[in-house]
Amino acid sequence: MKKRLATIDTLRGFTIISMVLYHFCWDLKYIKGFDMEWYVSAGAHFWQQSICWTFILLAGFCMHFARSPLRNGAIVFLFGVIVTCITEIFLPEAPVHFGVLTLLGSSMMLMGVYLKIYDKINGLTPALSREHKYKPDKNVSAFGFMISALLFALTKGINYGVLKLAFIKFDLPASLYQGGGADGMGRSYLTYLGFMQDGFYSSDYFSLMPWFFLFVAGYFLYGILRPYFKAGIFHINIKPLSWLGRHSLLIYLLHQPVLYAITLILP
Repeated sequence: MKKRLATIDTLRGFTIISMVLYHFCWDLKYIKGFDMEWYVSAGAHFWQQSICWTFILLAGFCMHFARSPLRNGAIVFLFGVIVTCITEIFLPEAPVHFGVLTLLGSSMMLMGVYLKIYDKINGLTPALSREHKYKPDKNVSAFGFMISALLFALTKGINYGVLKLAFIKFDLPASLYQGGGADGMGRSYLTYLGFMQDGFYSSDYFSLMPWFFLFVAGYFLYGILRPYFKAGIFHINIKPLSWLGRHSLLIYLLHQPVLYAITLILP
C-alpha cells in the first residue's frame, strides 16, 4: 500500500496543534508562573496522554511506509540528543532526558533491526520484503496487536515500580530504582529502559517501556486496518492540517524555542 493515507497526515497535524497548545500552557504555568490549577487536573492529564498516544501509535503505523527505518530512527534519536543538550544549556531547571524523540528514534531502530532479521530468516529479497511490509497478514497483525497492547498495559506503571494488568499487581524490586545518585542520573540505562531512578527529573520523559509496546501496537494496527484503506475515512485531506502533519518533526523541534520566546515577552 504505497499510496499516502491523507487521514494520517491530517490526524498528525491536528495532534501537533494540540501539542503546541499543551506546551504553551506548560510554559505559562511553570516558566511564567500563571495560576492554572486546571493544568494539573485529570482532564489535563488526559489531554497530555491523548497527544503522546496518538503520536506514538501513528509512528508505529507509519513504519510500513519507511524506506530506511534504521536511518530514520538514527536521525530522530540524534535530534533527541540535541534537544537534551539545548535544554540542559538554556533551560536547566526543566531539562529533557529520554524524551519522546529519543523513544521514537529507539523504537524505529529496534523495529528496523527486527525487520532485517525477519527478512534474513525468511529469505526475503528486497522486493518480497517490501511486498510483505505493505501487505502483512491480517491474523498475524491482530495477534501482534493484542500481545503488544497487553504488554503496554502490563508495563504502564513500570516507571513507578509496578506491573499491573486488570486486578493483578506485582511490585518490582526497589533496588531497580535506587541508583539515581545526587543528580538522579545514575544508572541512566535503567531509567532509559523504564526503571526510573530516584531523584531523576525530566520535563519530557518517555522510557522504552512501556511506550515501545504502544509503538509496536501501532505497527500491527496497520495490518488490521489495511483491508479498509479504500474507505473514505482514510482519505480525509484537510490541507492545512495535512501540511502540519507532513512537517511534524520540524515543527516539534521549533515550537518550544518559539513558545519560550513568546512566554518571556508576555507581561
